[in-house]
Amino acid sequence: MQRDDAFLRAWRTMDVPAHGTADDEPTRPAQKYRTLWISDLHLGTPGCSTRALLDFLKHTECETLFLVGDIIDGWQLRRHWYWPQAHNDVVQKLLRKARKGTRVIFIPGNHDEFARKYLGLNFGGIAVAHEWVHETADGRKLWIMHGDLFDGVIQCANWLAHVGDTLYEFTLKLNRHLNTLRARMGLPYWSLSKYLKLKIKRAVSYVGDFEQAVAREARKRGVQGVVCGHIHHAELRDIDGILYANDGDWVESLTALAEHADGTLEILQWAEHMPVARARARRRSEPVTA
Repeated sequence: MQRDDAFLRAWRTMDVPAHGTADDEPTRPAQKYRTLWISDLHLGTPGCSTRALLDFLKHTECETLFLVGDIIDGWQLRRHWYWPQAHNDVVQKLLRKARKGTRVIFIPGNHDEFARKYLGLNFGGIAVAHEWVHETADGRKLWIMHGDLFDGVIQCANWLAHVGDTLYEFTLKLNRHLNTLRARMGLPYWSLSKYLKLKIKRAVSYVGDFEQAVAREARKRGVQGVVCGHIHHAELRDIDGILYANDGDWVESLTALAEHADGTLEILQWAEHMPVARARARRRSEPVTA
């Protein structure tokens, strides 16, 4: 717990300049949105895709940015302290956005549940809240929350969730090695753990049950939709008249939820915006010459 408190003090007072995401590509213009939602960054673990995340933060702008839980992985940090400079850079990017006028709202999840002690407070311009109701440009009300309260494993067998978390970290480690090899071959990012989850019937059933439970609660609250994270499965669809949106994660999916100026919602697949993916797309579009 001392580490948690020390880190929150550091979050509030850090003023070391971010190192940025320097690379050889020319500067790209920022994509502008009304609202962005990201969750499940899992800062403090090797699984956090900081390169993609920093690229996303650098090349997007919005009026409101929601951090929908599991931004910092307190579970992993308690087991093993891991905090490289790139993770510091992510925090700095978020603080800089808040200083420059972006409204940033942090809704803690189960992995950063220590931050729930600070509900209603403000850290460097980032407001901490238990949940939120957001109104889109076209007048729809969306309930924003992380989603762990609708996870039976978290609520009824927390020890099992921690065991699963350890196995999940192993899968992510294997996935990192695999994607390092793919990058050397000029291939785009691919998620092993996402592939495995989609192939396992029980996991697919779990995702479906979670989505249905969240949509039912949103209907009870009288809103038109719900935005959450937690299950690392990006989705945007209608469930019995309720808009269900999950912004995914930044260890597997590399996704965000975006609201355009007219209120239209979209899942951003940021791996498609990364330099390797763009270069590969350009090569496919180039004419073949003899």
